[in-house]
Amino acid sequence: MTKKAIIITGIGNVIGAICGYLYYSFVGCASGTCAITSKPLNSTLYGALLGGLLFNMFVKSEKKS
Repeated sequence: MTKKAIIITGIGNVIGAICGYLYYSFVGCASGTCAITSKPLNSTLYGALLGGLLFNMFVKSEKKS
């Protein structure tokens, strides 16, 4: 991975983590039985994972010659 790819994926992780925590904060799970949204840590880590994967799609791969 190039330095640019690592930076873009890291930005995606941070934005995803923030969105995951905001989802827990505003939507959450009232009963506490939801696997992802019942705890803020789970929701934040899941958001970071999805954000990193989403932003990693925008990284252009190098062509081998």
